[in-house]
Amino acid sequence: MNKELIFLKLGGSLITDKSKTETPLEDLIRLLLSELCTFRDEDPDTRLLLGHGSGSYGHHAAARYGTRNGVKDKEGWFGFVEVWRSARKLNEIVLSIGKDLNLPLISFPPSAAIMARGQQVETWNISPITQALRSGIIPVVYGDVIFDQELGGTILSTEELFFHLAKELKPDRVLLAGIEKAVFADFPANQKAIRHIDKNALLDDFLQGSQNQDVTGGMRSKVSQMQALCRQSEACQVEIFRATNAGELLQALKGQYSGTIIS
Repeated sequence: MNKELIFLKLGGSLITDKSKTETPLEDLIRLLLSELCTFRDEDPDTRLLLGHGSGSYGHHAAARYGTRNGVKDKEGWFGFVEVWRSARKLNEIVLSIGKDLNLPLISFPPSAAIMARGQQVETWNISPITQALRSGIIPVVYGDVIFDQELGGTILSTEELFFHLAKELKPDRVLLAGIEKAVFADFPANQKAIRHIDKNALLDDFLQGSQNQDVTGGMRSKVSQMQALCRQSEACQVEIFRATNAGELLQALKGQYSGTIIS
């Protein structure tokens, strides 16, 4: 029997203050990674792949230069490097806190390994990621700039990376940790939580984007991407949930669901 594989994303809005440029929430990152340590101690056979958003790091620079939509000139390439540098800063913070906690994290920067075409992954050798999982190491990916055959350069979100990785790695569960308890039908009032979304459900305008700067789409985009992932990997289940309080991430890792399930 194969060991369970979980893809976990720590959202950019969760681990940074998205209203302020390059502002990490280091205490919360430490709490979240501590709960990841606890889960690994209790269930050492489960394989984990960690992803994180860029939050107030990559998104501000990306919006300034329009990087997601393509890179065409000298200023655009300058912006491309600025987004890369900013996203990497946050990744280094996550890795550093993980080191303090003795978590075996190893980063696989998408910008160094992916070629895209029209914002779709065209080539990505994931053999090193597969070997890391076999070795009990936690691979880390994150939203990053990507060279693109049609657009020059672009940005791929963590959800888009998860979608591509799921084709080959076939995770059992995908957990998207953020600041909202669930997906809500009445955003931003957030009184009507949606507990289950079918992978084939049509998404109407009640799913809105993010209130803060998010160049790769808001909640509606995330739900749509995760529906596509579930259609491609039918045995996979996705949960979108809140992890701002102690114990919430650990509860989700253990399969005690409290947010919105997509399946």
